[in-house]
Amino acid sequence: MRNFESLDYEGAIYRPPSEARSIILQATVGCAHNRCSFCVSYKDKRFRIKSRAIVEADLQKAARLYPGVKRLFVADGDALIMPMAEWRWLLPAIRQYLPRVERVGVYATGLATRKKSAEELKWLHDNGLGIIYLGVESGDPQTLAFVHKDSSAEQLIVAGRKVKAAGIELSVTVLLGIAPEGRSLEHGRQTGRLLTAMDPNYVGALSVIVCEGTELEAKANRGEFRAPTPMELLGELREMLGHTELTQGMFMANHPSNYLPLKVEMPKGKAEAMALLDAALRGEVNLRPESYRAL
Repeated sequence: MRNFESLDYEGAIYRPPSEARSIILQATVGCAHNRCSFCVSYKDKRFRIKSRAIVEADLQKAARLYPGVKRLFVADGDALIMPMAEWRWLLPAIRQYLPRVERVGVYATGLATRKKSAEELKWLHDNGLGIIYLGVESGDPQTLAFVHKDSSAEQLIVAGRKVKAAGIELSVTVLLGIAPEGRSLEHGRQTGRLLTAMDPNYVGALSVIVCEGTELEAKANRGEFRAPTPMELLGELREMLGHTELTQGMFMANHPSNYLPLKVEMPKGKAEAMALLDAALRGEVNLRPESYRAL
């Protein structure tokens, strides 16, 4: 069994499910934005870039411990925000110490993506960055403002298109259940339209769980937010998927936070998934028990 604790990690480390077998290299600590009302992941960290000496030592350790691993994920929350000078050092260093790594992945915010020029993104692609996980959450302007995202829907679309134009695979995360009262279905529709305009390679739809210590919990305690019921979440997901048209790729709602796991190959699997959602909304499909849900 691989032991990632052999590398230098500060605090809890988060990575996408698809990076479960990857080397996790913590080049940054925390999240530069760190103001999303639903997120508790990096509240105990102040964002900073780790020293090259520490990162290089980790690469040397990884070369000894995981010489055959073909994927590497650069943590923490939006490591793409690092200046290009850091990336121009890091990606060649990864290639030097881990020549078998075929794909490097990274989390990104809309702001971090927008700050990179088309030419810079192309350089990142040409030097090993193969996938960007972009936290979008919603395409609805009111919902984006409600949860304090750092970008508008239009800015997110531009950011996503820039990633794809550079040849980098784009995986987009959206979040069910975060809309203000009365905006649930509109959040679903507008998010589907954003996804259509962005046309990512992958969509990951998660359902909100109100976490202790977040602003969303404080709003819920003040009566300013109400977590949706399972059926409301399914209705929102149906609106989202119904308004999503991808040229190809995967629409996944199989995260443990979701009541109804879905893995949809787009576009051919969309009709079957919509039928399953309709059956679930009629009460004809068993949902994931509450005790099984987790972020």
